[in-house]
Amino acid sequence: MKEWKGKIKNMADNQYQKWIDLAYMVDQWRIFPRLFITTYIYLLYKVVIWYMDLAAPSMEQSGLVSVVVGAGAAWFGLYTGSSKTQGK
Repeated sequence: MKEWKGKIKNMADNQYQKWIDLAYMVDQWRIFPRLFITTYIYLLYKVVIWYMDLAAPSMEQSGLVSVVVGAGAAWFGLYTGSSKTQGK
């Protein structure tokens, strides 16, 4: 028990504890993956609106839309596959 109290006291004395807590919060809230997914959704929306406004889309323009949509599948797969496992 004394060892545990010593560790708690040492954690309170750590000058970087606020930064460690901030990093833990960012990791738990998954801020960056959510920000990336939100950015992708906005990009996809803009590309689809642009593509639908074209009078006669070319093969290159269709390819661009296909790549953006395909990237969305990859982003979504990475986002859903990156959840933390509890208890390990």
